[in-house]
Amino acid sequence: EDVDIPSRRVFITGATGLLGRAVFKEFNENNWNAVGCGYRRAQPKFEQINLLDSIAVHDIIHDFQPHVIVHCAAERRPDVVESQPDAASQLNVAASGNLAREAAGVGAFLIYISTDYVFDGTSPPYKETDVPNPLNLYGKTKLEGEKAVLENNEDAAVLRIPVLYGEVERLEESAVTVMFDKVQFSNKSANMDHWQQRFPTNVKDVATVCRQLAEKRMLDPSVKGTFHWSGNEQMTKYEMACAIADAFNLPSSHLRPITDCPVVGALRPRNAQLDCSKLEMLGIGQRTPFRAGIKESLWPFLVDKRWRQTVFH
Repeated sequence: EDVDIPSRRVFITGATGLLGRAVFKEFNENNWNAVGCGYRRAQPKFEQINLLDSIAVHDIIHDFQPHVIVHCAAERRPDVVESQPDAASQLNVAASGNLAREAAGVGAFLIYISTDYVFDGTSPPYKETDVPNPLNLYGKTKLEGEKAVLENNEDAAVLRIPVLYGEVERLEESAVTVMFDKVQFSNKSANMDHWQQRFPTNVKDVATVCRQLAEKRMLDPSVKGTFHWSGNEQMTKYEMACAIADAFNLPSSHLRPITDCPVVGALRPRNAQLDCSKLEMLGIGQRTPFRAGIKESLWPFLVDKRWRQTVFH
């Protein structure tokens, strides 16, 4: 029998990752024909493509003829970028520029996912027009990626977002959810950063913004350029950890706030808060309250199931 396949087509890179899975799901559930690609974890649900293979990228885009491409794939771990700069630059910059060229070739609207780490964090909140000054190599490669995208495709969009969390496959998949074990195992004290100001953002909300941006663009070709989206609850990692403990009725007295600037790893901006008013003026955006979002994300990883009764009944 005939299966009704929606006529609007979207291609998602990094569809196996934390954000990519949410973006794929959001478009798929809202009457888009979505195709996702990944690399190591791709099969069977997604196409397996190495984004550094320009011929493979060209072929899938020309075969599928997407209206929209959401480019989620990136090396987004700052410390890994510092240790593997060439590989990170290949993926974050070269592959992004190539994807932008291919998108232009088929007339697809490209949304390139970037980061608040393009800013140095000294004078927040940051508008799209503020001059970037990344402190670490990750921020530099993502900023170079932005430039590569817009140089190769002037009709593309750049969407800068901060630290993400959501439905993770493993706790290590997000810098927010990775704290859960330290929260749960309250028999030993845990040092938590209480210096860097973050704005934890649910991947479902970013996915919604991507879809809304794409649908607005279908109606209005002037929708392009750089945009910011972010949660609006300012929290340090220590404050996030306390909120997580509170959400699950767990103790937090073993968590220790560390107010000094971290000395190990890549430099981080103190407060790279993003001003999101440009998207808000377009009527785009959604924000899940942190406590609700984190409870939904971490529930499957709760070690002591006795808490179920107290938390949910």
